[in-house]
Amino acid sequence: MAKVLVASKIIIWDECTTAHKRALEALDRTLKDLCNDSRCFRGAMILLSGDFRQTLPVIPRSTAADEINACLKASNLWRYIKKLQLSVVLLNDLSADDFSKQLLTIGTGRVPVDKSNGLISFPPNFFNFVSPKDELINKVFPDTIANHKNTKWLSE
Repeated sequence: MAKVLVASKIIIWDECTTAHKRALEALDRTLKDLCNDSRCFRGAMILLSGDFRQTLPVIPRSTAADEINACLKASNLWRYIKKLQLSVVLLNDLSADDFSKQLLTIGTGRVPVDKSNGLISFPPNFFNFVSPKDELINKVFPDTIANHKNTKWLSE
């Protein structure tokens, strides 16, 4: 594994937002030690991919403050990270395009909050309710319903 790390020019870390900041710091120290190089991540490019609006590191028996303190943004390395944000989703499907725009609106906090209860309202076309399991499978996998007839589901 050390040889692979030394030879790497880029390390891609998907869903990094669920990782503890110490994992990123350990990677930095390991790369520095292996290569005897004091540069941040010994000069390799680290591509971190994730959404901080989703799950942060899970710490058993912790508070929300503990989880925020454990996230990558709390690392002393975060100041060296160049941040890029996905803001445009290109799709040919109009309903998927509409859905992605709605997700970005919710994710960026641009949805009005009802002052009486502190909740947001989803647009009427944001989701569809389906009751039978087969109807859900057919909506998600319209061309493969026959392949799922014998699948065991967690709810069964």
